[in-house]
Amino acid sequence: MSERRLQSVPYRILYSGMMIPGMSLGTYDLGDTKEQQAKAVYEAVNRGFRMIDCAEIYGNETIVGGALQRIIQEGRITRDELFISSKLRSDQHGDVFSACKESLKRLQLDYLDLYIIQWPFRVVTDNTQNGEPERRTEPFSPVEFLSTWKKCERLVESGLVRYIGMSNMTIAKLESVLQFCKIPPAVLEMELHPCFQQQELYTYATDHHIVPIGLCPIGTVLWSDKTDIKPGSDMEHPIIQKIADAHNVAPSIVCIKWAIQRGQIPLISAGKAIQWINSIEESLQLSLSNEEMESIKTIEQSVRLIKGDKFLWSGAKDWTVLWDMEGVISR
Repeated sequence: MSERRLQSVPYRILYSGMMIPGMSLGTYDLGDTKEQQAKAVYEAVNRGFRMIDCAEIYGNETIVGGALQRIIQEGRITRDELFISSKLRSDQHGDVFSACKESLKRLQLDYLDLYIIQWPFRVVTDNTQNGEPERRTEPFSPVEFLSTWKKCERLVESGLVRYIGMSNMTIAKLESVLQFCKIPPAVLEMELHPCFQQQELYTYATDHHIVPIGLCPIGTVLWSDKTDIKPGSDMEHPIIQKIADAHNVAPSIVCIKWAIQRGQIPLISAGKAIQWINSIEESLQLSLSNEEMESIKTIEQSVRLIKGDKFLWSGAKDWTVLWDMEGVISR
């Protein structure tokens, strides 16, 4: 059996009392070839990652599933030691059961530990006058979202999924639906990094016993040309660099350590995980001081990296309507 690493990663506790790993392996960016993609997952799990974040829209669930099956069959890990999630695409809200079953088939699994509604907006296809299909996004509707959520609840009741979660929500949207959920969301995926801390939403989630999962934990995204903020700005911030120098670690590790020490689950891409694996293991054992944590609070810039503008509906003015900037649901 291979050497287990990342043993210093803390666990988070779901509303049920179940403990889950405090660091998640993202599978969006796995490499250019199928061989590279499979190796990234295999090596990351072999080196200690136990929470695996998948999605049908990433187009690689078959590869991820093959890598996971290989490492299980080799006896390096058991299925019960893994916490595997997948996500529902916005154009799949109408047939949640089939979407989940297809992900399970690709991943070669009997059940998912977590299934997440990736975006709260429904994308539907209409036929135009010339008969050509046309996709369009509908504004957020609590009624429609709850219809989708109830279908997710049935996945739990059927045993196909253990927990369900939400992603890219706002407080206004959560307020409109949480009271009607028979099964509460276990997690909320949201953009979280030192320059975009979303403290109000973060606190709302934890107050409702929802575990925050932090997207873009080091302040960069693959589609960074869509942002108003220079890629790497979190890691280049003087306060982050000062803390990194004091602990003799990379700035990226400070960002990850901040996330873990704050209480969220950072989502780290598999490619980065392999590059940083030794540094992560060593650095997770350090502890940021209260003063250092407080100093990181001051670098909040309230600049969002993931804008989601591809989900704008007809007549929407710009991406800000997706995030309910005025505190009420935009329509």
